[in-house]
Amino acid sequence: MNKTYCPSLTEYKRRLSREVKIGDLPMGGLNPIRVQSMTTVDTMDTLGSVEQTLRMVEAGCEYVRITAPSTKEAQNLLEIKKELRKRGCTVPLIADIHFTPNAAELAARIVEKVRVNPGNYADKKKFDLIEYTDASYAAEVDRIRERFRPLVQICKQYGTAMRIGTNHGSLSDRILSRYGDTPLGMVESALEFLRLCEEENYYDVVLSMKASNTQVMVQAYRLLVQKLDAEGLQPYPLHLGVTEAGEAEDGRIKSAVGIGTLLEDGLGDTVRVSLTEAPEAEAPVAKALIDRYTHRAEQADYIPDLAVSSKLLADSSPLNEADSQPPTANSSESPINPFQYHRRVTREVLNFGGLNVPRVVVDFARLPGLEYADLRAAGHLYSAFLDKFQMSDLGADYLYSGQRPVPFMLPNGLREMVDYSAWLDAGQRPEHYPVLTPAEYAAAGARHPALNFVFQNLASLTPPTLAQLRDDTTAVIILYTDNAHAMPEIRRAFFELLNHDVLNPVVINRQYPALTPEQTQLYAATDVGGLLLDGLGDGVVLSTELLPERPKAEWLTVLDQLNQLSFGILQAARTRMSKTEYISCPSCGRTLFDLQETTAMIRQRTDHLKGVKIGIMGCIVNGPGEMADADYGYVGVGKGKIALYRGQEVIKKSVPEAQAVDQLIDLMREDGRWVEKEFLEEPVGV
Repeated sequence: MNKTYCPSLTEYKRRLSREVKIGDLPMGGLNPIRVQSMTTVDTMDTLGSVEQTLRMVEAGCEYVRITAPSTKEAQNLLEIKKELRKRGCTVPLIADIHFTPNAAELAARIVEKVRVNPGNYADKKKFDLIEYTDASYAAEVDRIRERFRPLVQICKQYGTAMRIGTNHGSLSDRILSRYGDTPLGMVESALEFLRLCEEENYYDVVLSMKASNTQVMVQAYRLLVQKLDAEGLQPYPLHLGVTEAGEAEDGRIKSAVGIGTLLEDGLGDTVRVSLTEAPEAEAPVAKALIDRYTHRAEQADYIPDLAVSSKLLADSSPLNEADSQPPTANSSESPINPFQYHRRVTREVLNFGGLNVPRVVVDFARLPGLEYADLRAAGHLYSAFLDKFQMSDLGADYLYSGQRPVPFMLPNGLREMVDYSAWLDAGQRPEHYPVLTPAEYAAAGARHPALNFVFQNLASLTPPTLAQLRDDTTAVIILYTDNAHAMPEIRRAFFELLNHDVLNPVVINRQYPALTPEQTQLYAATDVGGLLLDGLGDGVVLSTELLPERPKAEWLTVLDQLNQLSFGILQAARTRMSKTEYISCPSCGRTLFDLQETTAMIRQRTDHLKGVKIGIMGCIVNGPGEMADADYGYVGVGKGKIALYRGQEVIKKSVPEAQAVDQLIDLMREDGRWVEKEFLEEPVGV
């Protein structure tokens, strides 16, 4: 199987796509990666839509998408466009179409681009399993193509661009019946439409493969690129986005895990971050993700490709002058399957690796004067009144104390890692687990009988080290890098372990010494999340380097943020569920209630339900399909009316909005999924 999906797995190279003109602002080719977002105002509110569009452009939005659920909204796009142009705003407008080809054909004569969803443009989704013969399937495809052909011809005539945007949650019954709920089904859904575009010699096409599940989303984009190349189709630009990412920190982390992973491999020509917030809040997040790659090629250190590395291992010699330059053709085929999730097989070392969930390590090594109450930053809450600890759902598994072992007994559920020299000085205590440098590990010396942590990077994974690790049943690797092209270098180190049958668990370590909290959040979600999506990693430790003279309270705030961030990344990558997940749409002109207010209300009542996934959708368009893997759904079906779902099955069809949250909770009670919130009897520190 051809597993090539990007220009290089080691050198930062952006995929060279076909340029598509969208108004006066082209996308793809050698153009910068573009930023876009979508209005939330009713499309029939002309002035409201114009004012919101202007705010979005001011925030950095380069394309603005507006919903057109029927022909009346499509027609009103003309009035919105006229008013924007009158005010000197030339931002290209995109019509968002679901279900109504007539609206698409009208909008294509007005705006610069239309977006169609092949799952519901001329197809249907009633959650029916249909048995097709090859002939009946082909006939159905022909019927859909003929319904789609007029739009292609209109776009070609008017110079209008098109996005064929597949959504994981709205695959048609036909696609699901043949391909299942898979990335391949998503890709084939788009290719059916794309093949017709090429037959009509229409090439102003952008493609997207969106999902709320980051694993599915990344696999689908990769497979799309591979299929385009395999079929000899044009290298169309890619619109990147995670659907229904949610709000606040969770929404940003989830978006960065999905979008950032693809940007690392040079994929993507435009980005939309979908947050359940005002649309002008989305563009700065998208821009922050994109800006990281503006100078990546110049900043990154050279990572040897697989061929060069194999030569080095065979020779056991340093790079010679010829090898010190990047090879002509960098490795672009992965030794793992990039289109399907498989966790790397590892041996179990204590509670790392094997079938254990990835572990969270919190780095307290530089924190001065550790006290009981300080462990709150690691998710372990101390009650002075009860004189005991309670572990939250975000309780770290290990605490790294460096050279200063903790001066008191740690709570159950939290174990301690100390530097090797401190472990020796403290008498090799069994409740301490030593952390060794590569040099300390290479030297013969005392070891903990159950668990030893070993710092390694790509350069230190020499043949002797690989052989030593392969035979060591107590070693857990802490894998780090200082390379600006961080995720690919750590991934490259994982490939060494895979290719040499090294089964030791790996903790991914990333340090962010000079970034804002917002940058740290996005960069860590990309660097660590991108590896976890490929099944690489058995733990995470995020570190920072505040100056020692900074107040202790500031240290604790940062450590608490890093601990929460670690759990957030694991959850976004679907590798460890530790809290409630909200699959909430970003709102648009179709929305039938205040999404931000409702999401906040539902979160307040349910945020203690560990591992439960709740979909919150503003309308039936973003209903049961878009919340494909949610356990429960809250969907607007009319003014003041809510439908409640269990999975993809509607349980209550028209609940008054004022009663809907209570009835949602009642549904969870019926299923045995509801628990009451628990509180410490006294606040920490009292």
